[in-house]
Amino acid sequence: MKNPRVPLAAVIGWPISHSKSPRIHGHWLSKHGIAGHYIAMGIEPAAFKDTMQQLPKLGFVGANVTIPHKEATLELAAEVTPRAKQIGAANTVVFLPEGGFRADNTDGIGFINNLRQKAPDWDASAGPALVLGAGGASRAVLWSLLDAGVPQILLANRTRERAESLKQEFGNKISVIEWSEISEATKSAALIVNTTSLGMTGQPPLEITLHSKAGTLVTDLVYTPMTTELLRQAQDKGLQTVDGLGMLLHQAVPGFEAWFGTRPEVDETMRALVLE
Repeated sequence: MKNPRVPLAAVIGWPISHSKSPRIHGHWLSKHGIAGHYIAMGIEPAAFKDTMQQLPKLGFVGANVTIPHKEATLELAAEVTPRAKQIGAANTVVFLPEGGFRADNTDGIGFINNLRQKAPDWDASAGPALVLGAGGASRAVLWSLLDAGVPQILLANRTRERAESLKQEFGNKISVIEWSEISEATKSAALIVNTTSLGMTGQPPLEITLHSKAGTLVTDLVYTPMTTELLRQAQDKGLQTVDGLGMLLHQAVPGFEAWFGTRPEVDETMRALVLE
């Protein structure tokens, strides 16, 4: 009797040694008693296409992809989900039985599910969101906020042209403001999201003064440090805050479920494990 292959999955990037994904998925595999493996693979861009063709033959059922392969993944995919197409990048692939792979982007789902877990009373329709930054993470956040029903998004980026470009892609609910106006914009924002690296350990600070009203929710995608200056300032004003670690954890859930057949939970044990 032929034994089925043990399912394999990986995170693919260049470089990749910093990735926390093997720890996340390894924990879930162990917790659920699943005979599978998840590894990190450092693959240079020149070898990426060939690698993606070879992995299914070796028993891989899927993979996460990260910098610098997120855009190339879309170009190589046999199928692309609507959200990955609109976000313009992929982070999760599932190899298809008929060959090739389906590309998805779960960053937006991870962002929203983190908000809903840590701030269950958050109401997307409560008012405008202020989003800082217009990079890849911002694209996923914009998609998720519009999908959730946020009525308006005030978008600011240090280079205005990049923000204007996103407005053209995502539509009239996006209003671009100058970077110099971000502190003033906090007065009307029901949700404030920092998608930039400003405030991260080793990066310049995020220079903003919050004038937010009570009930405003503030979240930062940066999680090193866990409590950024933005979040500390919000907490000092009595505002509810959500850190960025949960987005990393929640974006991993759909891929794990697709590859290994079990939907894992994001809990405090997982958060503590990743922070070790």
